[in-house]
Amino acid sequence: MMDKSVVQVEVKNVLATSAGSAVFLGNAEKVFVIYVDHSVGSAINMFLHGTPKPRPQTHDLFADVLTALGAHVERVVINDFTDTVFFARLIIVAENELEERKIIEIDARPSDSIALAVQAEAPIYVASHVWEAVEDMSIVLKKMQDASGEKDENFPGF
Repeated sequence: MMDKSVVQVEVKNVLATSAGSAVFLGNAEKVFVIYVDHSVGSAINMFLHGTPKPRPQTHDLFADVLTALGAHVERVVINDFTDTVFFARLIIVAENELEERKIIEIDARPSDSIALAVQAEAPIYVASHVWEAVEDMSIVLKKMQDASGEKDENFPGF
């Protein structure tokens, strides 16, 4: 269980923009957005919707390598941001017949971390100081979903 220094969030939606993709992350209290390149936005969307791919993508390769090494994505923590640049830590747990349980923490782009977490069905957390500082985009997401006819069954009122 995580302490109060982080807030658990989930991917609420991924929408294409002219410069890439907007990944909306949040919970019932608040939603914020991280802008990512189109290819990672597409990967996150494919993992969210279970869309089959014609061949493995980079995130699939990484997940397969982790599995082969007896490891898995435990969680992701979006731990900092400066202006519009977010930073994340990918927490990996490795257990195999050669060593005891090992926890590995790696600096990673939030976009890749989110894709890997969604793929592995691992939780995503945001550091409290980041959560408190990001702008609430709940209304923007609701307007975009209303315009496209989408509903988010995991987000009350949306």
